[in-house]
Amino acid sequence: MAAAAPEAKSGKVVIKNIGLLLSGDLDNPILEADTIVVNDGRIAAVGKYKDCDVEGADRVIDCRGTALAPGLIDSHVHPVAGDWTPRQGQIGWIDSTLNGGVTTMISAGEVHYPGRPKDIVGLKALAITSQRAFENARPGGVKVLAGAPVIEKGMVESDFKDLADAGVKLLGEIGLGSVKAGDEAAEMVKWARKYGIQSTIHTGGPSIPGSGLIDKDVVLEADADIIGHINGGHTALPYKHVCELCERSTRGIEIVHNGNERIAILTARHAHELGCLHRVILGTDGPAGSGVQPLGILRMIAQLSSLADIPAEIAFCFATGNTARMRDLDCGLIEVGRAADFVIMDRAQHTPAENILESVQLGDIPGIGMVIIDGIVRCQRSRNTPPATELPVIEK
Repeated sequence: MAAAAPEAKSGKVVIKNIGLLLSGDLDNPILEADTIVVNDGRIAAVGKYKDCDVEGADRVIDCRGTALAPGLIDSHVHPVAGDWTPRQGQIGWIDSTLNGGVTTMISAGEVHYPGRPKDIVGLKALAITSQRAFENARPGGVKVLAGAPVIEKGMVESDFKDLADAGVKLLGEIGLGSVKAGDEAAEMVKWARKYGIQSTIHTGGPSIPGSGLIDKDVVLEADADIIGHINGGHTALPYKHVCELCERSTRGIEIVHNGNERIAILTARHAHELGCLHRVILGTDGPAGSGVQPLGILRMIAQLSSLADIPAEIAFCFATGNTARMRDLDCGLIEVGRAADFVIMDRAQHTPAENILESVQLGDIPGIGMVIIDGIVRCQRSRNTPPATELPVIEK
């Protein structure tokens, strides 16, 4: 694998006076701590200020009683290599999404690449190029996990080994290429899994030229690791079929912004009833025909909390720790040793709520005061969210 470009080191960072610490862990979503210490981009300590080693910090950030959560993860995006895309200027889209608290984005296939090659040599070359490009260049510091080939008829097991050997770890949405039958997809999913490549399947009606309906039977037979946009991208399956997918599969349940809002809410409620909220993850499925949504993940958190009666601290886990564990990422949770990717937030000015969790449960988007990636401040007061009631400050 090609070496990534060297990133700046954060040194020692002390983040203090955290008013609410959201862990990203569904089983323990709120931590009794007010301080995080970072060493060179990794979480070194989490606890009370008096118990932490805060001496010799290169940077000190005072949260001033605001909330800190793991950086948000968008589990479903469609980037292209470079900035060549008919959908949206890509660098601006990623930077704007950073202002929405997203620190990691996961490709579900570079399908919008103009002239996307569909021959096997070409599709492998594009995947490897995309993986390399985003490994070597991180717009605004955002981690874009790209290089997700859209599988086509004629691929054999050795093709998946070639991809894995080159560093590719994802498959694009199954169903966006010529492989649409459940038995064909199942064989390729098994090959991908054998070589450590994670798979996602398109769910619902067609979204772009060349795609088609992927119904519940195909999804169940293919047994991909992630049931991609279970609420449709954009057209959803009948709700009873969505329920069947939740009940009969054990795989990830991905809910996206660019999908059917009603099915999104009903799916979250059903997952809650089934006791499988740990399987729920969030994406935007952008860029798409409806555009891009820099606040898409925050909007999904607020929507599911307010309309599906999910506690706000749990809804934040859908876009952080759940995704990190399902995708085997080193971010997304407030744990020693993990990447120091954080979003610092507060309730928006003039919300009727008294705190950030209550405001999210009322459907309001919080105001972002700072976004940190690998211990480095990448964004301060967000240009996209409403203004926060209180803002963190950099003391040093």
